[in-house]
Order: sequence, then structure tokens, then C-alpha cells
Amino acid sequence: MTDTNHSPAPELRDTVEIGSVNELEAVYDIYVTVSAVLGKTTMQVSQFLKLGRGAVVELDRRLGEAIDIYVNNRLIARGEVVMVDNARLGVTMTEIVKSER
Repeated sequence: MTDTNHSPAPELRDTVEIGSVNELEAVYDIYVTVSAVLGKTTMQVSQFLKLGRGAVVELDRRLGEAIDIYVNNRLIARGEVVMVDNARLGVTMTEIVKSER
């Protein structure tokens, strides 16, 4: 989605200096890939090939535990799955993950 308003997101407004708002405009139209990972598991290829319709794959997360949110394959937050409407799911961010850089 593209924001034609060109103002910082509400959560950034308090941290962005007034002079640097114009500098950020250069990145507003750049697309990023956002992924929400429910959980992970490891299995042998032979096990994977035996999976069929209705198979259950156990993940490393418990029911109700936060999911990982990645932007361009980099973990940036954790969140919860929410219902957007009767046919779609979304994710609400509950925690921002601090970068170790």
C-alpha cells in the first residue's frame, strides 16, 4: 500500500526530528515483504513426503503464544493473529524486537 499523505506513521512521529521528515519521504514508496510466522519445525524429507491432506504438523509454538513478524526476512516484532473480516486474518504487533546491530 502506498501512503499519499507522506507523513510518518503515528508510532514514528514522536521519534522523528522535524528536519528529517523530508529525508524519510524518499523511502515511503518502497515495498517490503512482511511475513508472519506461526511456528517452525524440522523433519526429514522422507517424513515430509509422506504428509497428505489432513496431516498435522506440530510447530514449536504453543496456542496463544506470540508469532514472529519479519520484514524482508529480518525479525522486527512479535504479535497476535486477529480476524480482519469473515474471510481474512491479520496480525497485530504486540512487541517490537530490538535490533542487535
